[in-house]
Amino acid sequence: MTGALAGRAPAQSNYPDRVIRLMVPFPPGGVYDAVARPWADRMKTSLGSIVVENMGGAGGSLAAAAVARAQPDGYTLLLGGGLLVTNFIASSRAAFNPLTDFEPIYLLTVTGAAIVINPSLPVQDLKQLVDYARANPGKLSYGSPGTGSANHLAGELFKSLADAQHIVHIPYRGAGPAMSDLISGHIPMATPNVSINVLELHRSGKVRMLAVTTPNRLAAAPEIPTAVEAGLPGMIAQNFLGLFAPIGTPRPIVEQISAASRTALGDPEFQRALVTAGTEPVLDSGPEKTRRFVEEEIARWTPIIKSVGLKVE
Repeated sequence: MTGALAGRAPAQSNYPDRVIRLMVPFPPGGVYDAVARPWADRMKTSLGSIVVENMGGAGGSLAAAAVARAQPDGYTLLLGGGLLVTNFIASSRAAFNPLTDFEPIYLLTVTGAAIVINPSLPVQDLKQLVDYARANPGKLSYGSPGTGSANHLAGELFKSLADAQHIVHIPYRGAGPAMSDLISGHIPMATPNVSINVLELHRSGKVRMLAVTTPNRLAAAPEIPTAVEAGLPGMIAQNFLGLFAPIGTPRPIVEQISAASRTALGDPEFQRALVTAGTEPVLDSGPEKTRRFVEEEIARWTPIIKSVGLKVE
């Protein structure tokens, strides 16, 4: 009801007249930052100054909950992703509902997780990792950006499909800390989003990326096979990154931000930046398309989350 009333609100002719905050639900260093900061930079001419604020914790839920409680005036936005879906499905006490606590604005990119290992692990491809996991119960653990994140779900799906339920999940407060521990050898495996940082670490030999969890190979890393290609049917776990505002944000403001984002995504330079970051830009989105995408993700992931028994408290 609130969102419907907001949709009939009069135009905010003076918006924006102060700094806009874009809340990023993970610490610096991951794919969220690689999308948030270029987007904010390109909004200067149409929306003015946008400050990117990183608020990690609780698998990304802290930032999402903070935005859900913020004033619905267009000055606090969320760069939301798969956590909006997974936390909602898997938690018995979810701090937010992605369909009733937020106004969807624009789906910026889609991406996937990567199955990445420390090079000291004696495997060269995904099939060998599966064989190693089965032959060495209790020896593997994997890091994710947090419990309930899309990356956690990707790891649990891997465990299920690989018949290696003994692999231990280690949640971190973001992709950056998880990757640091992977590089140092404190953990042997991680499931970060594909990002420019992860790709650089792979290409420099500091980590070994075995597969991506998207349906098709990514333009930014065409040499990396998909998990399905690498011998693990059903291992598809996509993430998305989109803009959301608190429910009740006036519809004219939502449309203004959406239109500015669509214009920015028409810029080939911005598209290249997103592809380089390991994501696939969405050129034609908007509030309704973003809402439908989230609805479809909830329908797609609910049976999978239930089947692997993922629970977030």
